[in-house]
Amino acid sequence: MEFIDLKAQYQAARTSIDARIHAVLEHGQYIMGPEVAELEARLAAYTGARHCITVASGTEALLISLMALGIAPGDEVITTPFSFIATAEAIVLLGATPVFVDIDAATCNIDATLIEAAITARTRAIMPVSLYGQSADMDEINAIAGRHGLYVIEDAAQSFGASYRGRKSCNLSRIGCTSFFPSKPLGCYGDGGAIFTSDDELATAMREIRVHGQSRRYVHTRIGVGGRMDTLQCAIVLAKLERFDWEIEQRVKAATLYDALFAGKVRSVARRSDRSSVFAQYTVVLEERERVQAVLHAAGIPTAVHYPVPMHRQPAYLKLGRAQACPVALALAGQVMSLPMGPYLDAASAQQVATALLGATARSPTPRAALDAATL
Repeated sequence: MEFIDLKAQYQAARTSIDARIHAVLEHGQYIMGPEVAELEARLAAYTGARHCITVASGTEALLISLMALGIAPGDEVITTPFSFIATAEAIVLLGATPVFVDIDAATCNIDATLIEAAITARTRAIMPVSLYGQSADMDEINAIAGRHGLYVIEDAAQSFGASYRGRKSCNLSRIGCTSFFPSKPLGCYGDGGAIFTSDDELATAMREIRVHGQSRRYVHTRIGVGGRMDTLQCAIVLAKLERFDWEIEQRVKAATLYDALFAGKVRSVARRSDRSSVFAQYTVVLEERERVQAVLHAAGIPTAVHYPVPMHRQPAYLKLGRAQACPVALALAGQVMSLPMGPYLDAASAQQVATALLGATARSPTPRAALDAATL
């Protein structure tokens, strides 16, 4: 069994993917070819944002966004400790300080009720992560930012395609960023990412920054990076976009089946009723995680942990960030486990996963540590 079956996805979309790749090979414009502008227009229309700027990776999307906002040494950016390291990495690379605020025990997203207490005179932005495919409490976060004159960047690397109160992820704040890493809900076959904004000035800055700060060829008006998404990867995403809404529907069906199989027996990460998830991961919360993982591995069922060490406890970041007390993130880092998920996960495979997991957890205690920690 595959954790996410990219081979099945390719076979289903093979004709379109191959045709798109062949078209690029024929015209030979491998950098900034016509597929780049086509994809940007399609993605902007999909989200409702005025601008989409494709970039080399999700990490580059965050970095370019922060550069466009003028984030610099001495500035602080509030974010979650419970995400992939790229979120904090982009902040630190600019000499700014990540300020880690604890997460909500139910959703694993940043706890919006704790953000305001972390704001100082140096705070410039808030960067919530829409973890596991579900957006954070973006309206509440935007309201806090508005009161304090701060920018909000949604790190939507895992949530492209999700909805929040009738709006699309990546168009919920001043800036939204996503990733097209192959395992993402909408992925390419290498690295790629995109930035979304309806701010014309920011869009211009981001487009210039991604090509070494050029306003026109060999005229560099800004400090920039080599941050372009190549034409072949844009072509692949264009092909996959044709089936994307259907694939989201299949992910939701698979998650709904897991929900039914685990009801009252295994706790999964909660989803809020006012938003949808694209289920980049289907994540459960367990005691004795390592033992359960070993049982599933022996049964041929892959699992993953997103994420085993919170960012503020990573060795390279111990002295670089400023952390509020984050007991919930610490507790959940030892308890979360992601199960096979994807649009090509059939009912029989989901049942196999559930049977193995329920058998392995039958004698495990109820996971209370994270919930208890939330009251500390």
